[in-house]
Amino acid sequence: MPFKETCSVEERIALFRDYETQALSVSDLCRRYGISRETFYVWLRRRRRGDERWFEELSHAVTSCPHATPAGVAERIIAVRHRFPHFGPKKIKAWLAEKEPALAWPAASTMGDILKRAGLVEARRRERRPIAQGEVVVPASSANEEWSIDFKGWFRTRDGTRCDPLTITDSASRYLLDVRIVAPTLAGVKGVCERVFAEVGLPLAIRSDNGAPFGSTGAGGLSVLSVRWLRLGIEPRYIPPSSPQDNGRHERMHRTLKALTSKPAAPTAAEQQERFERFRVHYNEERPHEALGQVVPARCWQPSLRTLPARLDDPWYDADHEVRRVHAPGIVKWGGERIFIGEALAGEVVGLAELETGGHIVRFCGRDLGVIDRDRRFRRFAPPRARLRCAPEPAVTVEQ
Repeated sequence: MPFKETCSVEERIALFRDYETQALSVSDLCRRYGISRETFYVWLRRRRRGDERWFEELSHAVTSCPHATPAGVAERIIAVRHRFPHFGPKKIKAWLAEKEPALAWPAASTMGDILKRAGLVEARRRERRPIAQGEVVVPASSANEEWSIDFKGWFRTRDGTRCDPLTITDSASRYLLDVRIVAPTLAGVKGVCERVFAEVGLPLAIRSDNGAPFGSTGAGGLSVLSVRWLRLGIEPRYIPPSSPQDNGRHERMHRTLKALTSKPAAPTAAEQQERFERFRVHYNEERPHEALGQVVPARCWQPSLRTLPARLDDPWYDADHEVRRVHAPGIVKWGGERIFIGEALAGEVVGLAELETGGHIVRFCGRDLGVIDRDRRFRRFAPPRARLRCAPEPAVTVEQ
């Protein structure tokens, strides 16, 4: 007979009435009533202790838990969540450990349970991630190796003023260099970039989309702004069209920026800019980042050693290049012909090198712009584009 580990009250009483007769062994009794010997001895011990209700089922509920989180600790966790409603358990743990490293804080999963019991966690529908494909460069692994720049997307403040927030981040450290409401024009963006360059130095590359004023449909995808970057020794990196995932780190920051500063929008543009400034301090100095090992971006970033030069010389080209200055509106004189190269290069010096297959390749500051063929026609190149390599997050040096 299979064990059923329990039986009715009447069967239990009958079991021990038979046991007192000593006519059957314990094993025989257990087989007859279909219970295990362990269950029999549990009931026997209760009966011998004088428990008048020994034959009733006991509650299996836990009466104490020595490993339970103390109430004071749980209250601290909940308080941090109220202070930073967008912090998840991992960030709360990192923030508390930074403030009070001497305390043994519970695991992030335990903190998640505490927040859930307090009604501070909303259920989310999990979506399957698409399979990544394509590659271009390994993600930046050190500060100022690459920056990202973009407009978050315009909105209106409550007084009807249009706001176009321009954002600049360091790709490796996630440090938010600036959030500035500015006109989405060459003059507006250039002014912000030049101020940031003067304050913290120059990156090696800047990643952006292809739209104005960052890029163009001209030779090499260059705009007046990216021509200026090349003159400064900064490589413009354009993501593939309609592929914001290739600037995913920056786009993820935009999501947090939008949630914490523009829902709802401020009454005026000036107050909205103040919100952006407070967010920048919070994002850089208070908000732990999971990809950085739950430390804040400010501990992983430092100003660039490459400073903004006081003046710029014309680009230098190897001896096998013939040098030409581009005249307005983007024309070079070559072989007795006036050949259009691109308006963005007006006033700049380009180099032309002969190809073995005939024709000449046109270069500017190490960037190939296109080919002048034997018929004196310029065939422009698109900007070099590809996708970010799907690689483990780089180990970023943390400043002590």
